[in-house]
Amino acid sequence: MVKHPIAESEITRAIVKYALRDLDEYSKVDVLIVGAGPSGMTAAYYLAKAGLKTLILERRFSFGGGIGGAANHLLRIVVEYPASEILSEVGVRLYEYGDGLFVVDPAEMIAKLASRAIDAGAKFLLGVHVDDVVFRDNPPRITGVAVIWSTVQMAGVHTDPIFLEAKAVVDATGHDAEVVAVASRKTPELGIKLYGEKSAYVDAAEDLVVKYTGKVVDGLYVTGMAVAAVHGLPRMGPIFGSMLLSGKRVAELIISDLKG
Repeated sequence: MVKHPIAESEITRAIVKYALRDLDEYSKVDVLIVGAGPSGMTAAYYLAKAGLKTLILERRFSFGGGIGGAANHLLRIVVEYPASEILSEVGVRLYEYGDGLFVVDPAEMIAKLASRAIDAGAKFLLGVHVDDVVFRDNPPRITGVAVIWSTVQMAGVHTDPIFLEAKAVVDATGHDAEVVAVASRKTPELGIKLYGEKSAYVDAAEDLVVKYTGKVVDGLYVTGMAVAAVHGLPRMGPIFGSMLLSGKRVAELIISDLKG
């Protein structure tokens, strides 16, 4: 290939062309996941693998959610069986501790969950803040989200959002359940109540988060720590098994609802 002089305007045109193409293509999807943490990326992997057009929105400029901080910056986290099988499936190395517990490198977990989700066909948009939901009545349901760039939100500058439509919206935002919270606050006719997460009780929390994963109202699902915030469940700290299993579970429910 012959090297040509690089014109600054061509850099701009290339970026604009493909960025706007992405926004056009992904303005309407099957599933829209808010939050690129462990449950959101796991859900994206299984949803895309099932052939559903899947978009993940992340307000930061990186993947991983709470994975990267590990256990108070001690750079290892724990998963348990059978969640360990999900990590094995995506190629993460597991170090067996005993009693069904495995130790994992958080950077490897982030990289491989993200990579496998992308390889399966999921699309990530980073630096995007979900400002609101889109709803319909008769019957009440969520049909999408309103978004602005995270830098605009951080600057406190008012601007109107753009809208993204989806058959299913998944709140994978973690401890604050941000999407469910805004739907509850701004659209009371949906009848959503947030109970807030409880203090730590690991053994109970790992089971309960997976058990309560699922639909909040038509069109809106919850996974991961957002499940604890919605249903008043205990937290569990740096053990991530239920995050992975919850992501897989919400994907299974959505696949059944949309394709069953």
